[in-house]
Amino acid sequence: MPNKFDENMIVGEVVAEFPKASDIFKSYRIDFCCNGNRPIKESALERNVSTEKIIAELNKLYEEKENDSSSQHNWNSASITELINRIIDKHHRYLEEELPQLSPYVTKVMRVHGQAHPELIQVHKLFNTLKAVLEEHLMGEETELFPSFLAFEHDPSNSNRDKIVNILEATKNEHETAGDILKELRTVTNNFTPPLGACRTYQLVFNRLEELESDLFEHIHLENNILFNRIS
Repeated sequence: MPNKFDENMIVGEVVAEFPKASDIFKSYRIDFCCNGNRPIKESALERNVSTEKIIAELNKLYEEKENDSSSQHNWNSASITELINRIIDKHHRYLEEELPQLSPYVTKVMRVHGQAHPELIQVHKLFNTLKAVLEEHLMGEETELFPSFLAFEHDPSNSNRDKIVNILEATKNEHETAGDILKELRTVTNNFTPPLGACRTYQLVFNRLEELESDLFEHIHLENNILFNRIS
């Protein structure tokens, strides 16, 4: 795959096209918001960091995303172990990384623009509610639900099935709660559309919230529609 990014590309445009790039720029203290209209090489020179290293990291991160062809896998034929590994490795790890990284951006945008755009106060509240729900949800799945499924895969007895059934209702309710919050976020943000003239951090928050929604929908689909049906 040819490299996606080069040193002459504009920092802010890179983040707009590939929101995860903001994490790399942030790690090098490169301003992608107010001064995001400059080439990567110029911003790197100002921070006295290696342009080549930044470009390599950007292209590596982008290539990893593009090469994630596992979404084309027929998960209906996968084993319980394979499904659980997929959910944990892709979706749980993504949330564990993304939720704390996105949180300060959501707060910053609310503080800077909340007076002119009061809907951002609701975005902040909804995001933090979602964050709390998901953090508890991930812990419950990895410590209780998934071990019960793995025990059932090893020994598909009625007793092991009953253990799963007793947990599933609460898990599905958590999925519904998360889905409802995402629907409300989409409504409040006008389908994650920033207002005309919004700064790059404002755009970043909406882009990453939409990515979060997309990943969570795939996550819940694998569980509700595939994994949970294995005990039917």
